[in-house]
Amino acid sequence: MGWPSMIRDLNCTEFQATIGLSLYCLGFAVVPLVSASFSEEFGRQPLYIASTIGFALMHLMIALSQNIQTVQIARFLSGAFGSTGSTMVGGSVADIWLPHERGLPMSLFAVAAIAATGLGPLAAGWMEMNPRLEWRWIQWIHLTVTGVFAVSIPILMKETRSSVLLTRMAKKLRKTTGDKRYRARVEDERASLRTLIYISCTRPIYLLFTEPVVASFSLWVGFAWGILYVLIESIAPVFRTLHNFNQGEIGTVFIAFFIGSILGFFTNLYQEKLYQKTVGRRGPEARLYSSMFAAILFPAAMFIYAWCTLPGIHWISLAIGITLFTWALFIIYLAVFTYLADCYGPFASSALAGQSLSRNIMGTIFPLFTAAMYNNLTYKWANTLFACIGLIMIPIPVILFFKGPAIRARSKFASQVMEKVIEEK
Repeated sequence: MGWPSMIRDLNCTEFQATIGLSLYCLGFAVVPLVSASFSEEFGRQPLYIASTIGFALMHLMIALSQNIQTVQIARFLSGAFGSTGSTMVGGSVADIWLPHERGLPMSLFAVAAIAATGLGPLAAGWMEMNPRLEWRWIQWIHLTVTGVFAVSIPILMKETRSSVLLTRMAKKLRKTTGDKRYRARVEDERASLRTLIYISCTRPIYLLFTEPVVASFSLWVGFAWGILYVLIESIAPVFRTLHNFNQGEIGTVFIAFFIGSILGFFTNLYQEKLYQKTVGRRGPEARLYSSMFAAILFPAAMFIYAWCTLPGIHWISLAIGITLFTWALFIIYLAVFTYLADCYGPFASSALAGQSLSRNIMGTIFPLFTAAMYNNLTYKWANTLFACIGLIMIPIPVILFFKGPAIRARSKFASQVMEKVIEEK
């Protein structure tokens, strides 16, 4: 939302500003492969605190920037620090809730993650309209909010990782009793930090390219995530050129992301009922009922957005397309987290890291060609192409729903989880 004044003040091009958007996603994509290991060594709370402070400082860096290169570097680092708030949440939820209890906490997190994509521009668009605020004050507001969050973490978020808590308890007992026999089992079994980093960097990529379940879901959610960033970049020129919206009104259009997320949240409540009713018979595939609906809704939304990008068609039709797309994205996003977590058990963090890498790489790449694609194909045909690709991906959740157990049985990692479940029964 702050691009117009930033491009003017820093004397840069719109493509250079776009690179900042892509670099944010790149930081989200690659850094968690390394940072995830540190939570095993030091716990989740220290990583949340350090990442939030770093995230806040990057907003300060952008607010004080005098050239676009500084903004781009800060955007990459902002994504790197901010990625903790996304990639580690699944682990935090798993620390606290049992598998059948995680649906609601994860859906609340998804509302925060996706709905905020709409609420941020809603405020920033009108700030950009005010000549006394513009792009730098958008960053100052971000810094203020992030600072408040950083202060609240030590108060509201305690350590949840069991291995770290047991290690601390054992150390305390050794210190108070003088008996060195008090040890947490993980102290003797935990690998070195170097080994943990190596595993966390290589296993997600291995799963991404060798596991059909991870590969197919990562491709699907990655494409959907890329389209999200296409919309983020395209909404402004579409509504400005076709409907003469000002920057504040363009920001208000983003409220469609919030509405779509709320629809997704209530859809997930119904999905949870279906899951509880059929998990004994279906297993992890009971997580996929709503995702089959989303597979159809996703291309339908893109066709609406594509064929309503004409001056003679009311702008509300575009907003409806964006809302339906966000509804579908919310369902897909949540299904990926819950389904992969159920399928891969102790390897879930690696499977989720693999899909996160795929998702954010797509988010990095798509904005870089969006403007050129629209210029060459027009809004209508470029978005129609995206919708057609979405049509091709409809079978992914359907095949996994019906053939998932057979596919997982041939998996080196998922089959171990299946065997453990059978033993427990």
